[in-house]
Amino acid sequence: MTTRPALGVMLPRDLPAHEVLEYARRAEAAGAAELWVVEDLGYRGGIAQAAAVLAATSTLRVGIGILPAAVRNPAFLAMELATLTQLFPGRIDAGIGHGMPGWLRQVGAWPDRPLALLERTFTTVRALLDGEEHEGVRLDASAVPATPPPLLAGVRGPRSLAAAGRVADGTVLAEPVTPEYATSALARIAATGPHRLVAYNVASVGDDESAAFAAARPALAWIGEPDWDVHIADLPFADEFRALRAGASDPQDFAARLPDAWVAQLALAGSPARVRARIAELGAAGVTDIVLQATASDPFAVIAALEALA
Repeated sequence: MTTRPALGVMLPRDLPAHEVLEYARRAEAAGAAELWVVEDLGYRGGIAQAAAVLAATSTLRVGIGILPAAVRNPAFLAMELATLTQLFPGRIDAGIGHGMPGWLRQVGAWPDRPLALLERTFTTVRALLDGEEHEGVRLDASAVPATPPPLLAGVRGPRSLAAAGRVADGTVLAEPVTPEYATSALARIAATGPHRLVAYNVASVGDDESAAFAAARPALAWIGEPDWDVHIADLPFADEFRALRAGASDPQDFAARLPDAWVAQLALAGSPARVRARIAELGAAGVTDIVLQATASDPFAVIAALEALA
């Protein structure tokens, strides 16, 4: 039996600082089950954002998506996560991943063996959060949370997805997530037990579908980059997509040329009825959590979208 995915929102990375807590409170009031913060190079730190949002709200689960393993010592990362979990029990989801290679190379932190490092980070953090000793280190009994937080892997390559199935409680998939992509990812994850699948997706919801598609289109510009090919590889229009990408002069030109029918599949865009149906399709494909991302034009519109979908 398919369960309706939990709906949450993403905290925009460039939201003015004085609006961050208001955004979180409004998301909570609108019925969001989750709020996810991101840690993109040059913006804001994931742990700091999570702590502030947790303190400003009372029911929201807060996800961190994601913390790059290469820039955090696992023992100190375990301490940070244990602290958040003790202060806000049952309200934190910790996403850990490789991070964007370009950003990590920029700061001189891209590892020689990223997958081995990621698996070792999960193993170490989990052991310490469970109160175990790992390589001579353990958390003091006073710092060990009663219930450790879920550790989710923010990954997308086939070998990394397989690793997520071995060492993580769930996987965070970057946008866009279609039912085809979710199905393909779960097949590669091949988890032997329960495994959450968190899907990021741009959201633009309104009775005027043309306007909703138009608002979503610019937020899809980045998927014109070849790095995002894995997200569209299983779609029926994949070859046409690649041809459109090859013929576009830049990401904005690519986004402007996206047909409405493609936007409806690459984003949660359109009327409330259309988007509810798409959410049901994602749930049927195994997605357990859907994180709505704001469009560039109005970061608060995604909260209104959440209300429209309630």
